[in-house]
Amino acid sequence: MSVERHVLKIASELNLPIKGVTATVELLEEGATIPFISRYRKERTGSLDEVNISSISDRLTQLKELDKRRETVLKSIDDQGKLTPELKKAIEEAETMAKLEDLYLPYKPKRRTKGTIAKEKGLEPLAEKLFSQESFDVAAEAEKYLSEEKDKEVKSVEEALQGARDIIAEWVNENADVREALRTMFRNKAVIKSKVITGKEEEAAKYKDYFEWEEPLSKAPSHRILAMRRGEKELFLMLDISVDKDEAISLVNKMILEGNTEAANEVEKAIEDSYKRLLKPAIETEMRMESKKRSDEEAIKVFAENLKELLLASPLGEKAVLAIDPGFRTGCKVVALDKQGKLLENTTIFPNEPQKKIAESEAVVMAFIQKYNLEAIAIGNGTAGRETEAFCKNIKFPFEVPVISVNESGASIYSASDVAREEFPEQDLTVRGAVSIGRRLKDPLAELVKIDAKSIGVGQYQHDVDQSSLKKGLDTVVESCVNAVGVEVNLASKQLLTYVSGLGPTLAKNIVEYRNENGAFNGREDLKKVKLMGDKAFEQAAGFLRVRNGKHPLDSSAVHPESYPIVEKMAKDLGASVEDLIKDKSLRAKIDLKKYVTDEVGLPTLNDIMKELDKPGRDPRAEFEIFSFDEGVNKVEDLKPGMVLPGIVTNVTKFGAFVDVGVHQDGLVHISELSNEFVSEPAEVVKVSQKVEVRVVEVDFNRNRISLSMKDENAKPARKKGANKNKKDEPEGDMASKLKKLKGLWNN
Repeated sequence: MSVERHVLKIASELNLPIKGVTATVELLEEGATIPFISRYRKERTGSLDEVNISSISDRLTQLKELDKRRETVLKSIDDQGKLTPELKKAIEEAETMAKLEDLYLPYKPKRRTKGTIAKEKGLEPLAEKLFSQESFDVAAEAEKYLSEEKDKEVKSVEEALQGARDIIAEWVNENADVREALRTMFRNKAVIKSKVITGKEEEAAKYKDYFEWEEPLSKAPSHRILAMRRGEKELFLMLDISVDKDEAISLVNKMILEGNTEAANEVEKAIEDSYKRLLKPAIETEMRMESKKRSDEEAIKVFAENLKELLLASPLGEKAVLAIDPGFRTGCKVVALDKQGKLLENTTIFPNEPQKKIAESEAVVMAFIQKYNLEAIAIGNGTAGRETEAFCKNIKFPFEVPVISVNESGASIYSASDVAREEFPEQDLTVRGAVSIGRRLKDPLAELVKIDAKSIGVGQYQHDVDQSSLKKGLDTVVESCVNAVGVEVNLASKQLLTYVSGLGPTLAKNIVEYRNENGAFNGREDLKKVKLMGDKAFEQAAGFLRVRNGKHPLDSSAVHPESYPIVEKMAKDLGASVEDLIKDKSLRAKIDLKKYVTDEVGLPTLNDIMKELDKPGRDPRAEFEIFSFDEGVNKVEDLKPGMVLPGIVTNVTKFGAFVDVGVHQDGLVHISELSNEFVSEPAEVVKVSQKVEVRVVEVDFNRNRISLSMKDENAKPARKKGANKNKKDEPEGDMASKLKKLKGLWNN
């Protein structure tokens, strides 16, 4: 299929302008990145955003894969000498992989089957005669095929008919129209059922909600499908996806049967056998794959949204920080970091049980604070986190030093990683972990890119989804976030630079090596001196790299170097310098943007330039706000129903949100408890890292579960629009029972 046809198809499917899709495809084919296209090529694409461009890119990849498979199929059938003009046309017009594979199925090399064995015995002519469904003496016709010949032995009329039916069953199975009709039926009507394997009830307790469960496959949410599949994989559950057998066979009968002859009766038997033995298992497998893919996509989308919120969390900024990786028996590892995050000194204190050396620990912390002029204290939220936080808050500092709890998910992964060993070859795991906690407070994005995103703890069933798709989805999010914020090239780590548009691992490494050998970059133009930094890479990367106090006043901004001449002309026309233009808002107000529109540069780019001149190099992330948990609530045992507590959202799933209230165990705000208004998606209400106020509903000490609510107790609950329309209200007890069962599913 030509690129032009791809463009038309994508534009139609995504409801996007053909011109914009054409330009996007051209840019992608030229090697442009998604962040670059969305930020610096708005005139060509019609200002398509990253989401649209990413969708175009994904669909283009799918269509190319379909084309590649189409070529293979055509060649295979042609090599067999069976490619008719009609079949070639059908294959060339196939718009889905499933349709293409259906057309290829009759010609696909097969293992030895019942049908091929019957053909080897010479029974294909009998099968063709029966399949004609004409009126004739079936038994008499079958008797002609009896044989005692070795390898072709057919002893009876029934054996001959059975062999013919085996051949017909395979023909029916290979009928593209039949498969598509059944596929549609399964998509619309299939039910997914799960059942516990007998004798494993106790061992499979965590899957109790799925011991006897069924629901329409089309409506089954991602987390339930993935949970059931995990239970099946662990050999606790049996899964089945099916439609009504009689209805399915009836559908095929209507498509194949032609009358009520004796031969047609044989074909009918073959159809039933084909459905049970071939079609149903094949279509069920397809539905398993389809539902898995859909569930993966939903789970990855949830993970990606959560990751984005976490990566774009507010940074404390360039402040000198005391970071503490808390602990009990082994003590708390303390590190001092300068404004750029460089490790200055480290030690260990023992303010908690069992040593409880409070005075000595206070003296160490005070000495670090004063020696290095530290401006904040970052404390990991893991074991002993709340106790260490309370200890630090009780120290009488000579000036205000905020004590901030930091989510340390993944810090231990970083500590043992090659990245950490490369950064701190002389330090042990605990020092590296403390440094990561401090840097995470200063700049979450810069630190979190060093950790495998799957280890950060904001996913849902991340180990059950397709891992390559997950990696691609998460890498896309990281790339988007890094480029949205921009990277200070003289401070950035190799890992952070890797995600900058147009760079990648090799150029990122070369930039760091150049910086180490030649000192700080003096401007964006210096980047061209980096090994392997060609014109294309520079074009893609330059706008996202910042050089503070660079040679050109715009080097620290998001204005692309290719647009510097435009800004310089604006300044010149006003009799001012670029520096004046940045500093003086009244000067900028005099600019008539229409005067600077050219064939290459339009108002979208000019408006972006003006926004950037207003706040050059501005960080798009929100201002940092200090957050504190409720004092005196440090462990699950401290919680009581009715308590209202501050918390931080740590994870958002399809069934609700998990909130950290400072007791080392996140609580669940079920989707039904997020708001008095009806909520279809938790992400409509809360985001990861959001600060919220929650009410404790229930504490299950045995299972270490905390149920929370964000509802206003005094407000009247809203009913979903159209809910129970033209129906009697369901009895309260039944509804409560259903709600309780649904809530129980979150753990699985």
